[in-house]
Amino acid sequence: MTTHSAFDTAASARPQSAFDAQAPPDPSLVADCVHCGFCLPTCPTYMLWGRETDSPRGRIVLIKGGLEGETAVTDRFARHFDTCLGCMACLTACPSGVQYDKLLEATRPQIERQVARPWTDRLFRRLIFSLFPYPGRLRLGIGKLWAYQRSGLQRLVRASGLLNLLPARLRAMEALLPPVSLSAGWTRIPARVPAEGTPRRRVGLLLGCVQRVFFEEVNRATLRVLAAEGCEVIVPRAQGCCGALMLHAGLDGDAAEMARRFIDAFEAEAADVDTLVINAAGCGSTLNEYGHLLRDDPAYAERARALAEKCKDISEVLDELEPRAPRHPLPLRVAYHDACHLQHAQGVSREPRRVLGAIPDLTVCEVPEAGICCGSAGIYNLVEPEAAGELGDRKARNIRSTGAEAVVSSNPGCLLQIANRLEASGDRSPTYHLVELVDASIRGASLPS
Repeated sequence: MTTHSAFDTAASARPQSAFDAQAPPDPSLVADCVHCGFCLPTCPTYMLWGRETDSPRGRIVLIKGGLEGETAVTDRFARHFDTCLGCMACLTACPSGVQYDKLLEATRPQIERQVARPWTDRLFRRLIFSLFPYPGRLRLGIGKLWAYQRSGLQRLVRASGLLNLLPARLRAMEALLPPVSLSAGWTRIPARVPAEGTPRRRVGLLLGCVQRVFFEEVNRATLRVLAAEGCEVIVPRAQGCCGALMLHAGLDGDAAEMARRFIDAFEAEAADVDTLVINAAGCGSTLNEYGHLLRDDPAYAERARALAEKCKDISEVLDELEPRAPRHPLPLRVAYHDACHLQHAQGVSREPRRVLGAIPDLTVCEVPEAGICCGSAGIYNLVEPEAAGELGDRKARNIRSTGAEAVVSSNPGCLLQIANRLEASGDRSPTYHLVELVDASIRGASLPS
């Protein structure tokens, strides 16, 4: 005769969670949300569509339903999380300190494991993740892209309307192509740059993936500025992708493996640096989360936390250092765009403004709705081009309202998105990384138009 205890009866009565046992969302983090609604006006998708299920608190309700067995992880469930930009504006707005970032990062891998995406979606995502995190693969296409742009073929294709025959996602990818030079990404960055004058710090530099190929001059400007301010800079040769794109898209296993390789590379070549300097906001937010990403890996958990503690955005480093290199006047009116993964995910907003404020004759304009995402958000403007386009157009209108002559930000994805949406409105205002302005001011050089 089998005897059932009261405990067994209670356990069998519990609803079955819709999430599998591999790192499901934490119920205690869900419970932190009091549904006050402060997140609603800061959420880009709620702003676009006004639907509760496409707001942070609405998505948290969906997660709660999944944990309690009331909501299944279906295509419809997945759609509400696919449309989330992961901009983390809700973190800044929330008075209760809800860790929506950790809830989102736990939910997206569940979706990737449980929801069968259409083959076209799977193929497109595979293209992105097999290309963008690999600088070597990106470089292989430089010659073709250069010929496409310089031969006049790009202008012809765009003017002819042929692009309209392509799927929206491929059109978005073509529209976001930056101007390409044949030397893009091929010029060798030195492994060590000595400090000018008396050394003040020894730092490491993250090169980025897309950044080192298409925005190489940003890395070179970063090296010059750090050296001018008394920093010896170490650039590990073996560094690869930090895993940011994969982590933000729910591919946590791939992100963790890239994080391990990244840690190995920096420990081998730059273990004794004071700071790991980052000039791409999306990478910075991921590196700061390494301790959480690898928390269950006994071989890497402590090493991940140690590396994360060294990570700082270039604006934070320059703000901490008393300016030593003289700044020459830079008579320009610029609109500063807050990259979401810098402002919201890392809480860095005053430092870039102070760094820019130290440049003589530079006027920095505040952009209305500064906390609202431009629509870039990692690969969001590629996989959700319509929503990204609406947000980008809204950002472009707000930038134009400032009367600025140029746009400044701290993330390559934002710079590409904003340049694209400004151009779509007929505005060809140049876009610059923050460090390019500092570099030009220190050298007394003109900015490229």
